[in-house]
Amino acid sequence: MAQLIGCIGTSHIPAIGGAIHKGLQQDPYWKPFFDGFPPIRQWLGEKKPDVIVIFYNDHGLNFFLDNMPTFAVGAAPEYLNSDEGWGIPSLEPLKGEVDLSWHIINTLIDKEFDIVSCQEMLVDHACSLPLKLLYPEGNYPVTVVPICINTVQFPLPKASRVYAMGKAVGEAIASWDSSKTVAVLGSGGLSHQLDGERAGHINKAFDLQFMESLLSNPEWATQFSIHELVEKTGTQGVELLMWLAMRAALTAGTSPGVRKVHSNYHIPISNTATGLLALEKMD
Repeated sequence: MAQLIGCIGTSHIPAIGGAIHKGLQQDPYWKPFFDGFPPIRQWLGEKKPDVIVIFYNDHGLNFFLDNMPTFAVGAAPEYLNSDEGWGIPSLEPLKGEVDLSWHIINTLIDKEFDIVSCQEMLVDHACSLPLKLLYPEGNYPVTVVPICINTVQFPLPKASRVYAMGKAVGEAIASWDSSKTVAVLGSGGLSHQLDGERAGHINKAFDLQFMESLLSNPEWATQFSIHELVEKTGTQGVELLMWLAMRAALTAGTSPGVRKVHSNYHIPISNTATGLLALEKMD
């Protein structure tokens, strides 16, 4: 069976793409952010996952306000990058892991999750930027399964429902009849609000408590309603649901323990609190 090795949570702010394109990684504004990634790249180099399952939110590329599924799973042989991330050049297509996609889809349906399966899917900076940050040189050495969670158009899924879905995905990975190794990625957040009277809202205390909970008490955030999470983290900060799903995936199976590989937190980048966290699943 496949082996789930761990998870990575990271921000996907479009301005990151511009910084990469302009070579600003050592600029004082950007350096504290980019300096967080080398330890995680080293870990990935040691573990060498074959597949990355990405929990992300679509920004109007595939789905818009008039047609917004709660959960959608990609089942395509490749995913074209049609959002350059506000500065990074368009990247090569991401290679899909179709067999795992369908195994996840069938598992979720069996567990009574009503999902949309996408045999064609475009991806934007929510997928391309995290992968570029993790694999900055050349082509990505992994195939992907993108799983889109609605954090844009209300009603949004409850945190507890997202957690349950993430756990089911972890169970699907663990039962996949393959010798490949898999990592899970949560793309988005942390606290930020880009519009309205609270534009620029950042909640450092909540962000740090949430990041700590993913190590010690992964269900902690499920106590809050969606409206409470928006109040605490901002309209777009609710993207932390991606991190919750990725962490829940690691609870599947008989060995739910994890260890922290590395973490980083920096504010602000484009009025956003940027988080980075890697956890390794213990045998």
